[in-house]
Amino acid sequence: MAGTVVFDLDGTLADTSADLIAAANSCFEARGLGPLLDPVADALIAFHGGRAMLRAGYGRVPQDVLLPPGAEEEDYPRLLDFYGSNIAVHTRLYPGVEAALEQLASDGHRLAICTNKPEGLAESLLRQLGIRDIFAALIGADTLPVRKPDPRPYRAAVAAANGEVSASFLLGDTETDRKTATAAGVRIALVGFGPEGAAISRLTPDALIGHYDELPELARSWLGKYEALPHDLQASREY
Repeated sequence: MAGTVVFDLDGTLADTSADLIAAANSCFEARGLGPLLDPVADALIAFHGGRAMLRAGYGRVPQDVLLPPGAEEEDYPRLLDFYGSNIAVHTRLYPGVEAALEQLASDGHRLAICTNKPEGLAESLLRQLGIRDIFAALIGADTLPVRKPDPRPYRAAVAAANGEVSASFLLGDTETDRKTATAAGVRIALVGFGPEGAAISRLTPDALIGHYDELPELARSWLGKYEALPHDLQASREY
């Protein structure tokens, strides 16, 4: 039997940076500060989460501009609200994602999501992108009391997909994903087309893919492929 492929979401399955940056900028603009983050130059910051974007933006405010105490705490829920209402304006799946997911499923692999995006937002985004139903499980930042790189969300994603951790691997795009795989004791493949590009090889992953076309063969190499036994074929003919 084949195994389980666990995916990160932001920066791995889809480039969500522009919509994330827009959500942060909406908070800055509401305070009369203008768009403090650039959707291209600051894409990497976006993949570190909402609070990281707010801190980066506030760090660019001139010293003579006074911000009220607790601005980050006030703006974080506003950022999430804006993002939830504008979650897939600019976001796009990376090339080849849908074909790769279909091939993985055809090969008998279970598919799961383990993301540090809040579960509700992840559900909404995956549905708007049209790929939610192919995943057997989704674990978000708030599904459990802990998040990546703690290994428990990863293990929960595999278990929810009815898989075995020993027959699974993680596909991600950040150091957090690298640390998660190490903590869970599984292999890690990183994408070379995410926010860091090929420079992500600095994390010495077990594999680096340059396009989603490469993923099905990698999964076959690491997890095998489901082969129907004669009695399975016979059973499929019984009505």
